[in-house]
Amino acid sequence: MRMEPRDYAERIERAPELPRGDGERFGGYGVMGAPFASGHVLAMRRFTASSVGAGYTSVWHRDPDGAWTFYADVEPLQTCTRYFGGGVRHAIECPIEVSWPAPRVLRVGVPSAGLTWEVELASTVATRALNAMARVMPDRLWKDRRVLSMMAAVAGPMLGAGRLGVQGRAPNGQLFVANPMVLWTIARTAASIGDADLGRPGPLAVQAQLGDFWIPQRGLFAVGRAFFETFDPARHLAVACSDASPAAGAS
Repeated sequence: MRMEPRDYAERIERAPELPRGDGERFGGYGVMGAPFASGHVLAMRRFTASSVGAGYTSVWHRDPDGAWTFYADVEPLQTCTRYFGGGVRHAIECPIEVSWPAPRVLRVGVPSAGLTWEVELASTVATRALNAMARVMPDRLWKDRRVLSMMAAVAGPMLGAGRLGVQGRAPNGQLFVANPMVLWTIARTAASIGDADLGRPGPLAVQAQLGDFWIPQRGLFAVGRAFFETFDPARHLAVACSDASPAAGAS
């Protein structure tokens, strides 16, 4: 029986699974990135398993001027900003809503920011081919940086997503490896922040990145896992964002 995105999400919620290995680890699903022709970018992570604290949800927003705001439902230095804070202007702790009204439809909301977002997912020839390859790939190769770089170089053009960064260094200095093990494209998306409609999806004039993680130029959803170096205060930044005001939730 073919599993739909909602099936994966429900299984992940029922039985969070922390990836095996060293360092700091996360397991779950999310939108790798969704660019809009207006210059806005959204991304989302739902990691139900975390080696550094409670599971969490994070929503990323980049405005047309290139400034990033990361929302998360737990303390920022236990979430994505633990690694990406050096490239983020605001880190805000607040409730986040996630629901699946249909097998391939994901809704995300950040009520305090007036952010609403819906995506409809689709399977394509490219995603089916990549998913088939992922199913037979030995676990050790998922942590081999050279193999991952070669995979990303092939997958980016196949998906029409530009450059993909699944290994490298995050803005706070930690090395990372990302394993998108099951993929879908985003066939339709609509989002607004307050009264502002983010408009139609479309690639950016210049592809966005945070450190060595490149935001796909086409909306992609993935089930997978992520690995980061263990935090070392001598080598890594302990910042959640560049705005250290209390309102930003930084510590």
